[in-house]
Amino acid sequence: MCQNPNHVCCVQTTCITEMGKRKGGLSGLSRFVLAFKQDSISAANVPDYTAIATKQEEDEPPVKRRKTKPVEPDVEASQEGWTGQWITKYDATGLVPHYTDASQVPEHLQKYFAQRYRFLSLYSTPPGCLLDEEGWYSITPELVADQIAERCRCDTILDAFCGVGGNAIAFAKTCQRVIALDTSPTRLALARHNAQIYGVADRIEFILSDYISFANSYLTLPRPKNVRKIDVVFLSPPWGGPLYLSGTPTESALPSPTKNSSSPPGGEIQRTPTPVEAHPSFSLSSIQPIHGAKLFRLSRRITPNIAYYLPRNTRLEEISDLLDSEFVDASGTPSETLTSADTERNPTLGSSSTGKGKDSDLESVEVEEEWMGTKLKALTCYFGGLAAGHEDLF
Repeated sequence: MCQNPNHVCCVQTTCITEMGKRKGGLSGLSRFVLAFKQDSISAANVPDYTAIATKQEEDEPPVKRRKTKPVEPDVEASQEGWTGQWITKYDATGLVPHYTDASQVPEHLQKYFAQRYRFLSLYSTPPGCLLDEEGWYSITPELVADQIAERCRCDTILDAFCGVGGNAIAFAKTCQRVIALDTSPTRLALARHNAQIYGVADRIEFILSDYISFANSYLTLPRPKNVRKIDVVFLSPPWGGPLYLSGTPTESALPSPTKNSSSPPGGEIQRTPTPVEAHPSFSLSSIQPIHGAKLFRLSRRITPNIAYYLPRNTRLEEISDLLDSEFVDASGTPSETLTSADTERNPTLGSSSTGKGKDSDLESVEVEEEWMGTKLKALTCYFGGLAAGHEDLF
């Protein structure tokens, strides 16, 4: 448990672009981000990879979680884009295999295939949900994704690493608008395909971009007077694949040294091997594509409201230290240059790491354990207004 006296670490348990000349000197990602900041986006400004909005957008996020209704692919798409329509050109069938029997599945994916309905309850709904190899071991189980989405209920949420769409689909049930990013055209196509099966693709904008570039563009482009803001950022970055549990243990996680009865003269000290079930602690330095702490600091410049999805064996001290290390490096000097726009977007910047003031003014992080049956799957860390008791920061 974290020993930092300045921050509280609570643990809660719960069961492609058209060719042509453009005006204005902007194209691609920068053009989208600039358009996003406007009050409205015209059809000409929306690239082909974004979802088409419904006829009438809601002014507020849904009070209750939207019920998903499977969409049959044989519906005529004469009026593409409206709620409940299956858009044929976004059908990714054939892009990757849709396994229907265990005999079709590679051996290293067998255990994930056995959990397919935990990942996506509509997995077998025609034409069938699709996952690539990385998607099989990185998708968030649907019940867990729904729990996180309920906690992140807001107008606009950014899913920074959407993968095959498990979390983005859940967010579309509780949020007015979802921005889903991924660097893989294949996974982005699969995410849109899966969202169509759940009937929520019209509420998700799928963007082919890496999160770092998107965030930097969002933070540096001009801010119009009536700015459209991102309320919540959901971070579920790559953990390093299925082997994230077998990293090098930290010194504190190793058992105490013991004398071995068969040790040679001189009594060399040997360590008892770490038990198989005692997984080494996971460090934020293993997060990809950049250090997990740096990823957090970048996101906090967009909004104070961060939901960080991390391995179950992540060190709680490192999670709590994210607030202390905000814009401060190991030597205690600022690691980022704060601007007035940064503090306007996130008033907590520069104040949460001082350790001064009353306890009630200290920001805390809430760590939620995500369980499926008797197995702990992951941790979700809530910052800003998402943490219990800090709703005023939202």
